[in-house]
Amino acid sequence: MDQIIIQGGYPLRGEVHISGAKNSALPILAAALLAEGKSILKNIPRVKDVDTMLKIISSLGAEITQRGDNIELNPTVKKSFASYEFVSTMRASICLLGPLLAKKGEVKISLPGGCAIGPRPVDLHLKGLQRLGAEIKIEDGYIVARGELSGNNIDLRGPFGSSVLATANIMMAACLAKGKTTIFHPAREPELVDLANFLNKMGGDIKGAGGRKIEIEGVKNLEGKKHSIIPDRIEAATYIIAGAISRGEVEIKEANPEHLSFLLKKLKQAGVQIVLRPRGLIVRAKERFRPLHLATAPYPGFPTDVQPLISVLLSLAEGKSVVKEGVYPNRFVYIGELQRMGANIIPREAEIIIQGVNLLKGAKVMASDIRAGAALILAGLAAEGETTVSRVYHIDRGYEDLIKKLSGLGAKIKRKKERSS
Repeated sequence: MDQIIIQGGYPLRGEVHISGAKNSALPILAAALLAEGKSILKNIPRVKDVDTMLKIISSLGAEITQRGDNIELNPTVKKSFASYEFVSTMRASICLLGPLLAKKGEVKISLPGGCAIGPRPVDLHLKGLQRLGAEIKIEDGYIVARGELSGNNIDLRGPFGSSVLATANIMMAACLAKGKTTIFHPAREPELVDLANFLNKMGGDIKGAGGRKIEIEGVKNLEGKKHSIIPDRIEAATYIIAGAISRGEVEIKEANPEHLSFLLKKLKQAGVQIVLRPRGLIVRAKERFRPLHLATAPYPGFPTDVQPLISVLLSLAEGKSVVKEGVYPNRFVYIGELQRMGANIIPREAEIIIQGVNLLKGAKVMASDIRAGAALILAGLAAEGETTVSRVYHIDRGYEDLIKKLSGLGAKIKRKKERSS
């Protein structure tokens, strides 16, 4: 396995271009299977999760041509079976459930895997599809669904808010269902608006995406279209915090500040300087950070994916911060690794207390999921000495050219094979 090695203490300077949103690309690739003709998708990020999704889609019979960050997808689906081999490695593969059911009338897909950040059940997906008329069984670790779909009213309210992928699944399936579907309490993330825009380009009839109610009139068929994926707001957040925590000055290109408004507000409260630009922003930081109290919540609240990243920044703040996790309560598995680097963090059920320290110190640490891995790299950028991050295959799932982009900003960072013992 590979490791990432960082020499800390070098301020990041320059500009970095943000790739397309992984969490937008994955459901849009699935949505392209609903069409009767080819779709051309642009600004697709070259990350491991996208590679996995393309392998699954290819295994179904679809024809894929990839040129850089452009993908031409011909939805010649010959089967509707997605095996454990692929699906177990990536939770987002569950978003194939709705399109395959709507297109083929039946689907068998393995229960999904993904990051180790606590249980993320698929009950909202199944509940929503059952409301559309699907018959669903769980057999030997597989979801088996069949039936002709008809529009209905669906409430996607869950114990920690709505589910992004469940909203995507129901929205895609409802496009080819008979009649009208209304989704109450849907997820509101920008990636779902991007998905709705693509479906509408293909001939769908979706209103209200990004709001508190989505209305979908079923249509007989969809046609393949061209579409460009929105910038990845979590990748943008990562480089914003990297610029700040390294005490540098970084211009984030091709980011949408509107998708980052809650984060930018909190960073300004912490003393980070943010200058908005027409197609991005500039971040700089000189003074020691001020502590914060924040809680993650579904969009437009503070993103759970950014929680590990800002916790690293707050570990260097002057005073006590409190970070509550309102989406995935078990998402604090990374704090033991930050403690190894000198962070003063006390866990308390669904929150952590962070007492800022003057300095983090390099150490050997291990990534447990995509964002935890990115957080440890940020910690390494700010730490004194050398930090070695292992299990970096997690990071590969969500970040395109991370080493190259950070090196371009002046980071002393490299990747190498881990020596076998």
